Amino acid sequence: MQGTLWSTMSAMKVTVCELNDNQAELASEWRDLVAHVRASQSNLVVLPEMPFHPWWMSEANVDAETWNAAVASHRDWQKRLAELRAACVLGTFPANREGQRINEGFLWENECYVPAPQKHFLPNQAGFWEATWCSRGDGAFSVVKSGAFTVGFLICTELWSFETAREYGKAGAHLVATPRATPLATRDKWLVAGRAAALVGGVFSVSSNRRGVSQDGIRFGGEGWVIDPDGTVLGVTSEAEPLLTVDIELEDAVRAKGTYPRGVFM
Repeated sequence: MQGTLWSTMSAMKVTVCELNDNQAELASEWRDLVAHVRASQSNLVVLPEMPFHPWWMSEANVDAETWNAAVASHRDWQKRLAELRAACVLGTFPANREGQRINEGFLWENECYVPAPQKHFLPNQAGFWEATWCSRGDGAFSVVKSGAFTVGFLICTELWSFETAREYGKAGAHLVATPRATPLATRDKWLVAGRAAALVGGVFSVSSNRRGVSQDGIRFGGEGWVIDPDGTVLGVTSEAEPLLTVDIELEDAVRAKGTYPRGVFM
C-alpha cells in the first residue's frame, strides 16, 4: 500500500525471514520470499544483515577485491527489491562512503534507496572481524520516517544497546529493525535481547537473520521475529517456516510509550 493510504494507515503487515548464506540456496529462497510477500500483501519487509554475498568477515585479513565484490553484488540485488512489491524494505548493505567501508542501514521504497544509520557498534572476534573490515558509523542513531511509521535501526550487535532502544522510543519510533548475521550457538540470547529492546523502547522489535552454513563453517541461527512493545513474541521463523508475516497496529507503540516501564524514563 503506497501513496495517500500508506501515509495514513495504522495497521501494517510486517514480513521477516531467514535467508541462506549459500548464494545458490538464496536464489531459490528469494523466489519463495517474493511469492510470500506478494500473497501476504506485506507493507514492510525486513532483510537479514548484508544478505546478498556469502559472509566474508570471518576472514581477519581485509581483502579489497572481496569487499568490492560484496558491494557490487548488493548493488545488483538492489534492483530486484522491486520484485517484493512491498511498500518498504529495510536492511543493510556494504557501502563505500567518504573513503571508508561501512555497513549501512537502508530504507527502500518507491524504488528509491534511502541511507539509514550506519552500524556503529562493531564486534571483532573469530568469525566476525567487523571492526577490522568496517569503519564505525557516526553513532547518531537517528530515526527514519516512511509515511505513517517511524523506525530505528539496531543492526545486529547494536541490539544489545538498550539505551539506544530507549532513545529511539523517545524519538517516537514505532519499530526497531534489527537485520542480523548471528550464529546458531547464541540463538537463544538474541530473542531475549529483542524482547528487552521492545520493552525498553515501547517499540515493535522486528528482525531477520541469515541461515545455513558459511564457507568457513559458521552456522547461522536463523530465527527472525516480530515482538510487540510489551515484549510478547508475536511470531518467529524457523528452519521449517523461514518466512513470517504478522499484522501489527502502530498505535500499540504509541500507547506503550506512556505505560510502565517506559513512562518512568520518557
